[in-house]
Amino acid sequence: MTTAPACPPHDARTDDGPRAGRTLAMWALALGGFGIGTTEFMAMGLLPEIATGLGVSEPSAGHIVSAYAAGVVVGAPLIATLTARVPRKTLLIALMVAFTIGNAATVLAPGYGALVVSRFVAGLPHGAYFGVAAIVAAHLAGRGQRARAVALVMMGLSVANVVGVPAASWLGIALGWRTAFGLVAIIGVVTVAAVAAWVPALSIPTTSARTELGALRRKQVWMTLAVAMIGFGGVFAVYTYISTTLTDVAGLPKSLVPVALMLFGLGMVLGNAVGGRLADRALVPGIFTTMGALGVLLAVFVVAVHNPYTALVMVFLLGAGCAAVGPGLQVRLMDVAADAQTLAASLHHAAFNLANAIGAAIGGAVIAAGLGYTAPAAAGVLLAAAGVLVFAIAVRMPADRVAPGEAVDTGGQ
Repeated sequence: MTTAPACPPHDARTDDGPRAGRTLAMWALALGGFGIGTTEFMAMGLLPEIATGLGVSEPSAGHIVSAYAAGVVVGAPLIATLTARVPRKTLLIALMVAFTIGNAATVLAPGYGALVVSRFVAGLPHGAYFGVAAIVAAHLAGRGQRARAVALVMMGLSVANVVGVPAASWLGIALGWRTAFGLVAIIGVVTVAAVAAWVPALSIPTTSARTELGALRRKQVWMTLAVAMIGFGGVFAVYTYISTTLTDVAGLPKSLVPVALMLFGLGMVLGNAVGGRLADRALVPGIFTTMGALGVLLAVFVVAVHNPYTALVMVFLLGAGCAAVGPGLQVRLMDVAADAQTLAASLHHAAFNLANAIGAAIGGAVIAAGLGYTAPAAAGVLLAAAGVLVFAIAVRMPADRVAPGEAVDTGGQ
């Protein structure tokens, strides 16, 4: 759901290998995004099965969603900073190996505590993988084609929500929730092999931990991250418990829950395209528009979810609304992060997943308080409104001073 950082200036080393080889490399990177997107979202649709299998309440089972998000929040900036000088291909392989191990551990988790730990481990490489994969794809494509290359890599995340999440959810409902995570682990193994075989060892200029950490000195970076953390939370307050909401409130048959998840993914594809166009035309107004629309959609969901047909429509629109906010916030984050491009991309994913954790926790809290399964959407309206308020404060703040040599290379994008 995010765009990626601009890559270092193009040089002759970008044109490594024939065009077909570069395309295979990008598809290998996209496959990793597909696996990550699948494991991130499918757990939400399988919470009833996981809760039953482990003998815990559904709000307690929702903590595995928070654990994965916490792994992303911790791993994204930490890995992006500590591995600033590691060759990109080596780092990509290592990240996917860690991702595969985390999902395999989920399959084998003997109890609730072990499951929570395994989800945290699986989330650690998430943000860093997307940041590094985007830079590699942009370098492979060269100037003038970098946006399309990055779009191809990020398409894996969108397709995961259309195909991977519904398929894995169906598999988990039919054969047990552990089977779904086993499928993701297999995707991880295939991705490791594909990256090793198809991604060349490019000489991409690296930075340093000090350079990357420089982004954290900028107030506008923190304000932009706060908008994402707060504003996105409402969607996840709803989506984390979407399975039970659709069956118990909307009266949707359990067999159609995967269809609803597919609709959410299709909405994300549409929202990403619309949000990108709005951000290109007018960045700040576009962010205000998409954040405001998200709040309205959450408010309508509270009422519309009582009917199975309108509930499905709203699931699609919530996916679109959530994805539409992402491109604008990513572009603004890149604008204010100066030369810390890898950390900027990783931090966006960290903020997004912290919103995931916040939303899941708030949704679980209002449900546990006996307010019902429409309460998370009502709480989400307040979160979206708070996100708009934080952004309004941010745009009125003075821009951070950028030292010479810290200008962002947008590559004409």
